Amino acid sequence: MLDVAEVWKSYRGVPAVRALTLHAAPGTVVGLLGPNGCGKSTTVRMIVGLLRPNRGRIRWRGVDIHQQLLAYQTIVGYIPEEPRLYAYLSAGEYLELVGGLRGIPRATLTRRINRYLEIFGLDTDRHAPLSAFSKGMRQKVLISAALIHDPELIVLDEPNSGLDVAATLVLRSLVATLAERGKVIIYSSHMLDAVEKVCQEIVIMRNGRAIASTSVTRLRESTDSTTLEQAFTSVAVDQDVAALGRELAAIATI
Repeated sequence: MLDVAEVWKSYRGVPAVRALTLHAAPGTVVGLLGPNGCGKSTTVRMIVGLLRPNRGRIRWRGVDIHQQLLAYQTIVGYIPEEPRLYAYLSAGEYLELVGGLRGIPRATLTRRINRYLEIFGLDTDRHAPLSAFSKGMRQKVLISAALIHDPELIVLDEPNSGLDVAATLVLRSLVATLAERGKVIIYSSHMLDAVEKVCQEIVIMRNGRAIASTSVTRLRESTDSTTLEQAFTSVAVDQDVAALGRELAAIATI
């Protein structure tokens, strides 16, 4: 169980996350939604232990993660929104590096790398440098690296970035299967359709606060909406987005 309790985080005195509470149980996919600057990425970085909250606690199985941070990070799999890869390494070399740092036995690591590269269609490019990979290809490598040590907590920040349709569908099936295996999954994304399909619970953030924390079904029912997009718009969007779109289209005709 992951528990985020009344967490605050500020940068130079400006709050980025305010009194955030979030719970994620094994087998549950919790979606983090919100506009740019709402605090999602800061929340994700606190959950994986890259940032420490100014106030509040983040607990894993009842223990504050910062009491045993290194041990905690061994059970976390993380796909960052803005990854930094060693561009001169090949996909195989990069996964070998990650797996070695995770302490995975050589034979096991080789089997896992081979299967990830085969399933993601990267086997023929395994010796090419990552600098030659497209964004989607690099994202597949990042997904593999995040999961290669069979983590208990999986944190995905915009995991669909750069993926083609087929890979997006594979990712959706992957997340569902991992949840069935009892993993705790945090799924942060702007892609409402993806969140609606893979998440059971959602937290909608705005100005650093959680303005909704409920199931996808209950949110749709409470807002009298048929889709998560409609529900999100009614809860988190003040502007008339259709009117703004028309105004933007008209600017070039002035």
